[in-house]
Amino acid sequence: MTEAARLVGHEAGAEPGSCTGAVGTQPKPGKLLQGAMAGPSPGPHEILAPSPEAGHRTATSSSSRRGLLWRLRDKQLRLGLFEIGPGHELHRLTCMMQAGLWAATQVSIDNPPTGPPTQEDFSEVMTQVHDEGFELGTLAGPVFARLRRSVGLAEEDYQAALGPGGPYLQFLSTSKSKASFFLSHDQRFFLKTQRRREVQVLLTHLPRYVQHLQRHPHSLLARLLGVHSLQVAQGKKKYFIIMQSVFYPAGRISERYDIKGCEVSRWVEPAPECNELVLVLKDLNFQGKTINVGPQRSWLLRQMELDTAFLRELNVLDYSLLMAFQHLHQDERGSSLIFRLAKSVHGAQSPEDPGAQNRRLLPDAPNALHILDGPEQRYFLGLVDLATVYGLRKRLEHLWKTLRYPGRTFSTVSPARYARRLCQWVEAHTE
Repeated sequence: MTEAARLVGHEAGAEPGSCTGAVGTQPKPGKLLQGAMAGPSPGPHEILAPSPEAGHRTATSSSSRRGLLWRLRDKQLRLGLFEIGPGHELHRLTCMMQAGLWAATQVSIDNPPTGPPTQEDFSEVMTQVHDEGFELGTLAGPVFARLRRSVGLAEEDYQAALGPGGPYLQFLSTSKSKASFFLSHDQRFFLKTQRRREVQVLLTHLPRYVQHLQRHPHSLLARLLGVHSLQVAQGKKKYFIIMQSVFYPAGRISERYDIKGCEVSRWVEPAPECNELVLVLKDLNFQGKTINVGPQRSWLLRQMELDTAFLRELNVLDYSLLMAFQHLHQDERGSSLIFRLAKSVHGAQSPEDPGAQNRRLLPDAPNALHILDGPEQRYFLGLVDLATVYGLRKRLEHLWKTLRYPGRTFSTVSPARYARRLCQWVEAHTE
């Protein structure tokens, strides 16, 4: 059995251990993980409160409606974004993640990768053994170090955000995947635990993902920044990914949406007035609204076509378009604050097709790749959840939902239909 195969030999489930100790770094070669069939991979969905779908609610008495609202309110008040302090049940786990990631990033600081990635870079597995009884594995580390550099992210800044300098924040979610969701203390980076088969899919597709981002440096695909494993003593490995948070900076964001282009299970009950709970709403909540991006609309539609065509080629479905609104201040409106990103002139792979990378103007912001400025609003956009393959399991789910929801649209359809439908949703809701 290869080292890479052993690295992903078990799914998550380890108990957290200590977060301090010396580190021994042992680079180990491995192989790309092939032939994976991924299950549902919900992305960074903040608190998704369950609710009846719009247009399909049954009549209730006023007393039962009040009871439902109180139960909903009680549930919502228990959900939120929490700092993981010493008394938190996940404190020891996140301490280990922070210590391991600090050490892993130090390797790329001391020995930055040079030149284009090699086949060995994609298959590399580096294991750091901590004296306190846990190991952190870094998968395809040189590749992700290059990806971080490509978005202008200094390794020292990445290390400071993810290391022990500040506690992680926990996202609570109603996701059926039972994944754990975290944010770095500055809310710039998103961490999510993953199933082994989802990690397999991501690593299998990683070379083509890198190639797509090189060709289209302003792609809407979420920027993956690292894939790691964590093992405590002889326990099972826990896997997690790190990516840029699409919703950053979050200070003035007024609305957040998770869009799949369908209607079944795509409604979230809005938070009661005067409740500061942050919700990510869904397709049916967006009815009657539009995205006004002005002259950048043609760019957005074209980039959606390019990105969803890429995901269709990977036989992937069930991804989401994350979207958030932020009102522009008066002095932010107009073109004075937009500039042409220097790196946008790089990465065009076809000399005969200079427009292949679909260049655009970007706001001067840390996550500018995921930002579009309209006349009145700034829009945060990103495609997430890129590891669900349309295999036998999803084909059977499609047949079941066809019988269960006749005449209605749902997420489990063929990758070609899924891509086409999401592009049509964006075209219908933009101006």
